[in-house]
Amino acid sequence: MTGFARRECQGPWGTLVCEVRTVNHRYLETSLRLPDELKALDNDVRQTIAAALRRGKVDANLYLKSAAGIQRSLELDSQLLEELIARVDQVRGQLKYPAPVSPVELLRWPGVVREAEIDIKPVLAAALELVQEALNELNETRLREGQRIRELLLARCTTMRTQVQAVRARLPEVSRRMRDRIVERIAQLGTTPDPERLEQELVLYTHKMDVDEELDRLGAHLDEVTSVLSSAEPAGRRLDFLMQELNREANTLSSKSQDSETTRAAVDMKVAIEQMREQVQNVE
Repeated sequence: MTGFARRECQGPWGTLVCEVRTVNHRYLETSLRLPDELKALDNDVRQTIAAALRRGKVDANLYLKSAAGIQRSLELDSQLLEELIARVDQVRGQLKYPAPVSPVELLRWPGVVREAEIDIKPVLAAALELVQEALNELNETRLREGQRIRELLLARCTTMRTQVQAVRARLPEVSRRMRDRIVERIAQLGTTPDPERLEQELVLYTHKMDVDEELDRLGAHLDEVTSVLSSAEPAGRRLDFLMQELNREANTLSSKSQDSETTRAAVDMKVAIEQMREQVQNVE
């Protein structure tokens, strides 16, 4: 389900910003970008996202902007520097004309000077809390969208139930018209069929063209869709499966149809099912 949320907080360490975007996807797929200072949170953030979302392609970004005026202090590794100077003096003693060594060159030696470590724990805690707040906001927007989609799906189900009832109501008339048409064609051949054999053939033909089973299944699947939409559990995959079953029954109804009104209803059902299928892709 699509959605977007952005949360921001400030502290002595600076400003934290969290942005979370989701788009439709069959499974949960998370893309996470963190600044170097927050890399330690990678696993925790992914677990937090997995606990809040079940389905969708998720893009989560965290930004950290240091507060203005904060001075980063430097630390000198005196032990390493002393050892380095001792080695320099050792090398100089073996040279006839040693060149002077600049103190700046000594400070450039890896590890001699480093930035003083800061307490990153408050930043990590604030970042994780900010991610949770962003996910809460995201789920609120997704919930509103989900309610809108639910109403759309229920409206389509109501329309399809009306179509199923209309097709079922026409079955006796369709059967009678089919029987009359067969009898008329036999009469046009100028032959007199055996009444008993004719009845047997009519029963077999009527049974072959009977769509009662398809209508029953369509009704049952529509009831299941309504039941799933009333549940608080994630319903996306279940609804996707039901759309396939509805489409299968509508196709069979169309192929068996011997009536233009029934065929038209079957086509309208398939259009409604396709519209529902598109919306179901947005459901978690």
